[in-house]
Amino acid sequence: MKYPDFFDKIEHIVLKDELSEFLGATEGGIIDISYLEIVKMAGHSCGVVSGAYLTAQKGLKALFGEELPKRGEIKVELKGTLEDNTGVTAQVLSNITGATTDTGFLGLPNGKFNRRNLMFFGADIQGDVRFTRLDTGKSVDVKYMPGKVVNPKETLMTAIGPEATEESRRTFPTRWQEMVKTIFDNADKVIEIV
Repeated sequence: MKYPDFFDKIEHIVLKDELSEFLGATEGGIIDISYLEIVKMAGHSCGVVSGAYLTAQKGLKALFGEELPKRGEIKVELKGTLEDNTGVTAQVLSNITGATTDTGFLGLPNGKFNRRNLMFFGADIQGDVRFTRLDTGKSVDVKYMPGKVVNPKETLMTAIGPEATEESRRTFPTRWQEMVKTIFDNADKVIEIV
């Protein structure tokens, strides 16, 4: 599978997942998630997918510090609703944190490792996303502001808008991924912990 080279340079998100350890899926329960894996899950790379990845990466670092984030033990609240088109962001965050609404793993018969009722939409929060540790109750809000460095709609219109040319449509995929790379290159500008 061929993909943009910069995907390989993006810092991975590493978490500890006790369910993975219990079931023998990963040694020590260590889960290492790359941006490429998230792209495969989403089926594409765009400003929303990259923003959700960065939101998780920066938010979990702020929440857990030097500790490995505990996958399956993080509540995720999104300011947007499903009607606001937050579904892609939610899927990325669910894949990384293990949090789901009512569709995830129900847990063992004793209730341990339940991943349901850990993701919520339409939350009254300061950021776009809030991550909360279930063990300590500590939380952080994260804002994602891609408009500080790129204009995804403007880039998209060069391929589908009335002014689009054959050349602009041909070069669009490369320019689109250059836009995504710009987001990653400016992670500290587009992500704010509030």
